[in-house]
Amino acid sequence: MPRRNKRRSRKGAAPENHERWLITYADLITLLMIFFVILYAMSQLDMKKYEALAQSLHFEFLKSDSVIEMGSGLTGSAAPLKQQGKPAKPADSAEERRKAAKLQMERDLQDLLRVVQSYINDNHLEKEVFVEDAHKGIAIRLSDQFLFDLGKADLKKESIPVLDKLASLFKQLENTVSIEGHTDNLPIQPGGEFKDNWGLSAGRSLSVLRYFVDKAKLEPAKFEIAGYGDTRPVAPNTTSANRQKNRRVEITVLRTLE
Repeated sequence: MPRRNKRRSRKGAAPENHERWLITYADLITLLMIFFVILYAMSQLDMKKYEALAQSLHFEFLKSDSVIEMGSGLTGSAAPLKQQGKPAKPADSAEERRKAAKLQMERDLQDLLRVVQSYINDNHLEKEVFVEDAHKGIAIRLSDQFLFDLGKADLKKESIPVLDKLASLFKQLENTVSIEGHTDNLPIQPGGEFKDNWGLSAGRSLSVLRYFVDKAKLEPAKFEIAGYGDTRPVAPNTTSANRQKNRRVEITVLRTLE
């Protein structure tokens, strides 16, 4: 009897399934299909929105408290975006501000040129004052006869209204102002205040500077001065008229901000 029962149980058992691997294979195929669907969907992303999202997440990570010593943020690194292959926004903003400042400076210089030229014409100062747009800035040339007596560096009263007008214009600008003294090539007469043309040109530029700083109360750091003697003539020192052109003080509003 026991043997018969044993035989019957073997006959009643289900046959062994050798195709179970198909289940695993089907799961793998399904996962691969999902993977490629995700890749396709990502390829259709709006890249601008994706970059904005990535940058936002980056900043959020950097803001968080670090759990790593000497680190910053959750990632333990505070490397700027520029080092990761993407230029940082602040750099772009700084460049835009620099261009805007340069454009505004040029507008201010052209306004200065027009105002000074109009002032010269209205007051009939064409022989005493000359203005031009030079490479380094707006150059205002004043004749020595208009500013000083022969061989002297004390300002004449007639020149004060012009210097006051220039001072009022300089207050509105942030540019550096260069004051240069120049002479002709004739030697200084002995017994005077100055020994040579170097001293005379330097003394005259200093007198103009002191008026702007001491009388007009302009900021001293705004100015730079120099005395060149007869080394930078605007005309050959061969005639009296040319030597008169060379005896001058040039005030130039430079094309550089402080």
